[in-house]
Amino acid sequence: ITLLFLTLPAQANWVLDNSGSQLAFVSTKAMDVAEVHTFTELSGSVGSDGHARVVIQLASVDTLIPIRDERMREVLFQTELFPTASVDARLDVARLQEMNVSTSEILTTEIVLNLGDSKLPLTAELLVSRIAADRVLVATMKPVVVNAGAVQLADGVEALREIAGLPSISKAVPVTFVLQFVAG
Repeated sequence: ITLLFLTLPAQANWVLDNSGSQLAFVSTKAMDVAEVHTFTELSGSVGSDGHARVVIQLASVDTLIPIRDERMREVLFQTELFPTASVDARLDVARLQEMNVSTSEILTTEIVLNLGDSKLPLTAELLVSRIAADRVLVATMKPVVVNAGAVQLADGVEALREIAGLPSISKAVPVTFVLQFVAG
């Protein structure tokens, strides 16, 4: 999760605005039926040291089908054991401090997904836009594809497939996000 610190003081911290943010993922079942799901509760910050973290409340999964939400919480994410996931990044604050309002930049950065007992390094191509003097928007330019097996969710995906009586559920999951951070 890459941010721009822009022309505000170097010691400023940035806080995620959940109401202006969204994290979505696509599941594909029965070979070619794709559905978009979201998490509704996100929090996060970027410190003056360049450490960025976004925390995802896994129980906030929203598939628009309550029984599927419940199954994802219990069977897939095991939210009683692992209530949150997080994404971490380290930023080069100095490089980004001079961005003006109403400008954007494309950045490629390494992120780490922390989910359950797994840490998965990924590369993300992001569009970073300074939308106000105190507000930055960060969005994926391309989906970040997470393989369920790489974060120990393959068994959970298989269990969901069996419960739903489906011929398949893809273990490759495209993830996109739009995040707004406000200078604090």
